[in-house]
Amino acid sequence: MTLQLLTIIFVDGLNYAATLFLISIGLTIVYGVLRILNISHGGIYAFGAYLATWLALQLLEAGLPPYLSYLMLLAGGIIIGLLTGPIIERLFLRRIYGRDMHIQLLLTYSILLILDDLMKLIFGMEPLIVSEPYTLLGQFSVAGISYSRYQFFLIAISVLFGGCLIWLVRGTRFGKLVVAVINDREVSLAMGINVNLIFTFAFTLGALAAALGGAFIAPTIAVVPGFALEVVVLSFAVIAIGGMGSLEGAALGALIVGLSRAAAIHLYPEIELVIIYLIMVVVLAIRPEGIFGEEELRRI
Repeated sequence: MTLQLLTIIFVDGLNYAATLFLISIGLTIVYGVLRILNISHGGIYAFGAYLATWLALQLLEAGLPPYLSYLMLLAGGIIIGLLTGPIIERLFLRRIYGRDMHIQLLLTYSILLILDDLMKLIFGMEPLIVSEPYTLLGQFSVAGISYSRYQFFLIAISVLFGGCLIWLVRGTRFGKLVVAVINDREVSLAMGINVNLIFTFAFTLGALAAALGGAFIAPTIAVVPGFALEVVVLSFAVIAIGGMGSLEGAALGALIVGLSRAAAIHLYPEIELVIIYLIMVVVLAIRPEGIFGEEELRRI
C-alpha cells in the first residue's frame, strides 16, 4: 500500500465521517435526553436538504450573487429545525414518554413517512440539485487527487458544531440541567426543573442538527424522494458503534465507519455495503452498549 493510497483513503474517510457525524449527532442528542430512538430524524434531515436546496435555487434564478446561496442553506436548515422540533415533540412524542420501545419506533417511523409524503407534495417528485455552493469554493489537489474545498468546509462545520454541542452540555448551566434530567427525571421535577421544557429544547436542538446537516450536505448530492431512509440506517449504525447518547461516541463512530468504508472502496470494493454493518456487529458483540455507551440500570 503506497503513501499516496493511504492519503487518499484518509482524506476520503474523513470527508465521509464528517457527513455521517452531521447526520447522527442530532439523533444522539435526542436519545441521550429523551431516551427515544427517533426514526423521524431522517425525515427532518431530508426536509432540511429539500428546503435549503429550493431556497438556493430560487436565489440563483433571481440572479442574486451566488455566494448568498450559503445563507440560503443555513436559513433552510434553521427554518426546518425550529419548525419541526417543537411540533413533533409537543404534539406526538410527549404522549409516549416512558412507553414501550416498539410504540416509540412505530410512532417515529410514521412521522418519517408523513414527512416524506409532505416533501413530495411540496417539492414534487423530480430531483433537486444545487451545485453552486459546492463549486464556488474551488478545488485543490491532495496526493495527486483533486478535491473540492467544500468537502473540507463540511469537516470544519462538523468539528465546530460538535465542539459547540459538547461545550453546551459540559460547560453551561443548561447542560447541567440536561445531565440532571438524564440521570433522574423524578428528582429533577422535585427540584423544580422544568423537565418538559428541557425535553422540547433537546428535541428541537436535535432536529436543528439534523436539518442543518441535510442543508449543508445537499450541495454534494441530488436531493430525491425517499433518500431519508438510508440516512436513518447509517445514523443508527454510527451511534450503535460509538454508544447511544454519547456525543464523543457519535464522533468516534462516524470516524470509524468513514475510514473503514473509504478503505473498503479503494481496497475491496465488493464489501463496501457490508463493512459498516460488520463493524457494528463486532462492536456490539464485544460491548453491547457501544464504545462510549454506558449501561443503564432498569428500575423495578
